[in-house]
Amino acid sequence: MLSPDFIKTGQGPRLAFLNEFDSATLAETLVAFANTEGGTIVVGLDDEGKLNGGVQNDTLDKVLREADSHCSPPVVVSTWEPIEIERGTVYALRVPRSIELHALNDGRVLIRAGQKNRPLGGQEILKLASAKSTGDFESELVPGADKDDFSRKMLDEYLSKRAERTKRPYNGKIDDLLHEIGAVDAEGHPTVSGIMLFSEYPQHWLPQTSIVFAKFVGKTPRGENGLAGYSRREELTGPLPRLIESAWNLIWSEMAVSAVVKGLEREETYEYPAFAVREAIVNAACHRDYRLKGRRIEIRMYSDRLEVISPGGLPGFITVDNIIEEHFSRNPRIVNGLFQWGYIEELGLGIDRMVEVMEQAGHKPPTFDARPYSFAVVLYNARERQSAPEWARNTNHRQQRALQYIRDNGSITNREYRTLITGVSAETLRLDLADMVERGILLKVGSKKGTYYILK
Repeated sequence: MLSPDFIKTGQGPRLAFLNEFDSATLAETLVAFANTEGGTIVVGLDDEGKLNGGVQNDTLDKVLREADSHCSPPVVVSTWEPIEIERGTVYALRVPRSIELHALNDGRVLIRAGQKNRPLGGQEILKLASAKSTGDFESELVPGADKDDFSRKMLDEYLSKRAERTKRPYNGKIDDLLHEIGAVDAEGHPTVSGIMLFSEYPQHWLPQTSIVFAKFVGKTPRGENGLAGYSRREELTGPLPRLIESAWNLIWSEMAVSAVVKGLEREETYEYPAFAVREAIVNAACHRDYRLKGRRIEIRMYSDRLEVISPGGLPGFITVDNIIEEHFSRNPRIVNGLFQWGYIEELGLGIDRMVEVMEQAGHKPPTFDARPYSFAVVLYNARERQSAPEWARNTNHRQQRALQYIRDNGSITNREYRTLITGVSAETLRLDLADMVERGILLKVGSKKGTYYILK
């Protein structure tokens, strides 16, 4: 049952408030949710989540029947759920994602985009129809697998993370929850998504679910004399949550680290922003086409870039041009599972933030390479650095740290310099400062214990 806390969250890709409860508006939202990720429609609230009190219980089913007559084919939904909120009662209707393409009787095909329902154009409709016709692979049963193949440890971890996300523990039967999230069918047989999330070794049935990592010496896969150019190659296996962590830890261990001195503090800067790397891994795990059995997710680490390549082109109506604004998942059950696990912070906003953190760190934005049977995210490690002023060149690394300290604090004393640079004699540090005074970089102010240095 939907928690009353949904009002605080507000409308979004999977939640709509209907202030005016009429069959035409309801039909548009039914079609939009069914064509996209599914969602929940709440009637009796305005756009701001305020109770309007205009919905009568006895009209709910009548309006729903009328709305269904506007949809082609009809959208299969559950029954209305009454929800008690602070100022009264509202009614919620769950709309599952559909494997069919739904349209309105006037020919419009709608999808859910953010807080709105958006009509698709001709080419977008064709792409969405193509995605729908491929079936729902993640909900297919896994031959030879049994519910006993689920790991109790993974299930307990999921329940714990889910409770953190929803702010309340799950107190029902675990079998009912597994069926609700699509991990098993009505008879308790494991599905592809269930095995991928909860089995210790999904690769026994689904070998394409592993990840291949390769670290290359240069900017190309080729090494010298026609040999492979990688210095490290690993194949990662396990359930999806463990795969994501293993891939992240592997990349983290191979990342170059530099240091920037701010004041007296030494701040480590990594080759790529952590969020951007994790988002690229999670996106590949969530959205790849698992029907393609001969290919696995590949992570390629070159000297100048990191590539995360997932099998299968972009799903549905998504293109490189609209990838930041729009959202459509090939594997919604897997997406929801990883969302509850905490690997996805907010549905539909990951790419947007990936671009933002790359730019904030001084990198160029990530690039996206969409092909018919693969999709790659490329993160470049080169930062746009400002060239040092002429007077600051040809200084040693100790002097550079002193100059940075002066830029941050206005001046530096001998004592502060000795605190900043350890393991070097006081005489060497005195000579460093004297050298910069002689070269006209610094100006010496005061005498004896009152001496300090500023930029000239």
